[in-house]
Amino acid sequence: MREAMPRMMMLSLVLLLVFHVSASWAASASVYDNFLQCLNTNTNPSSTQLSNIIYAENNPSYSSVLRAYIRNSRFNTTSTPKPVLIVTPSASSHVQALVVCAKQLAIQLRIRSGGHDYEGLSYWSDQTFIVLDMFNLRTVTVDIEDSSVWVQAGATLGELYYRISEKSKVHGFPAGVCPTVGIGGHISGGGYGNMLRKFGLAVDNVLDAQIVDAKGRLLDRQAMGEDLFWAIKGGGGGSFGVIVAYKLKLVSVPETVTVFQAARTLEENATDVVSRWQEVAPTTDDGLFMRLLLQPGSDTVKATIMAEFLGNADQLVSLLGKQFPELGLKKDDCKEMSWIESVLWWANYDNGTSPDVLLDRNPDHANFLKRKSDYVQTPISKNRLELVWKKMIEIGKIGLVFNPYGGMMSRIPASATPFPHRAGNLFKVQYSVSWGEAGAEAEKNYTRDTRRLFRFMTPFVSKNPRSAFLNYRDLDIGVNKFGNRSYEQGKVYGLKYFNDNFERLVKVKTAVDPANFFRNEQSIPRLPTLNSDPPHPILHLDAKDGSSSKLSMGKVKLVLALLVYLFISF
Repeated sequence: MREAMPRMMMLSLVLLLVFHVSASWAASASVYDNFLQCLNTNTNPSSTQLSNIIYAENNPSYSSVLRAYIRNSRFNTTSTPKPVLIVTPSASSHVQALVVCAKQLAIQLRIRSGGHDYEGLSYWSDQTFIVLDMFNLRTVTVDIEDSSVWVQAGATLGELYYRISEKSKVHGFPAGVCPTVGIGGHISGGGYGNMLRKFGLAVDNVLDAQIVDAKGRLLDRQAMGEDLFWAIKGGGGGSFGVIVAYKLKLVSVPETVTVFQAARTLEENATDVVSRWQEVAPTTDDGLFMRLLLQPGSDTVKATIMAEFLGNADQLVSLLGKQFPELGLKKDDCKEMSWIESVLWWANYDNGTSPDVLLDRNPDHANFLKRKSDYVQTPISKNRLELVWKKMIEIGKIGLVFNPYGGMMSRIPASATPFPHRAGNLFKVQYSVSWGEAGAEAEKNYTRDTRRLFRFMTPFVSKNPRSAFLNYRDLDIGVNKFGNRSYEQGKVYGLKYFNDNFERLVKVKTAVDPANFFRNEQSIPRLPTLNSDPPHPILHLDAKDGSSSKLSMGKVKLVLALLVYLFISF
């Protein structure tokens, strides 16, 4: 009898878990059915079978579709909240219907184009939510005669660059260096790249756009108006609607560009090189971009300059021989290549790699990572650099990346787009750490050390506000709970990301999305006169409303393990 009691208790536990799993799947199926019915009602008949673009938790492909565009493994654990549905539209009409149906069923949306949000806000939420995954909307249409390209939000930068190079060897686009980044998030958040000193940001080269607004309308620039068009060029598209596509202005690039990489340790005059870099990199020829990477070792710091020049090697060596003799650059250190080959070089592909690799949307491995950002407006003295080296060596692990401004960035007004970090900024700082080991303890250690270095850098960076870059998403600088203090909470991070442009963004948000349907932990809040947000975007879970509970594969595995245990025991 005594031996049977533990087994009976175990059996009861298993039955409860099985009941929970069954109820969860049944509820998920109910949401699926309701959502599919709504989509069919709000979508014109087409060749697309709508059931093929919706994935519920009990769909065998659900996990693979969800994980395909998770770029930060911190948000790919069994405890990470999962979407009740994933919807993968293949037409803009699907996006329109999805917005209408999500509002009708009172479920929050998370919009994912490439999955590179550093804090994973495009694919997790602490509320019941749907992931709107844009990867099927990735058409790129290049018009060389017009020097423009229409590109859908689900395309990657690699696909954009590849399609441009198919049509021309003397055209390019000034955006980021990571080919798997999605267009929608990259451009709506600013779009930083290695030609910004010559041509500005990606958002400085946007001609038109298509967005689905909170009413489910598909709007172009003329229909949406200049205020909303301004807002989605650096203010974060996820606050205002669903970006479907951008029309971009192509830029002229020479047939030959030059790249080089040069590394120095502290024993090899790295301090002198970094000190001089601060003077030269933001003021040199607009066609030269010199990124500086700083990585601590056991007793030194390694400084590596990665650079691209829109010209030939002779011109570059002559230029830096005069401006940057501390570097000692020689022609043998340089590589001449086409612009599309330089895209591959920045992405760390071997020399001679075919550009076809840019069509590969999936990285080999997604690490655990944490990023933060800062802006430096006054050169850091050599004495202070020595203090920075000491702290970096003490902490270990955390790297710094300095990205120079100047050139065109200083000539575009801070109010031209929501991105405000223009004249007066010498360079942007990225705090960077990635790790491979899973677990809460590792995450705690790495994120804590990143914050330690960030605090140490306080005297050397911008103040009032201490500015940050939206596309280097960092929840440490503020989170919105969307209660009675939503505006005040949003202002904390909003002023850091957008400076004086924050208030205009709030006004646009209030006008185009007064119910605050499009929102996340760092979205633009509405004007404070609207008080707290309505509760309707939060879908509370119970057995009657047909909504799905957050069933995790961990629970399923636990049930299966217990069933095996009972089978063996009995």
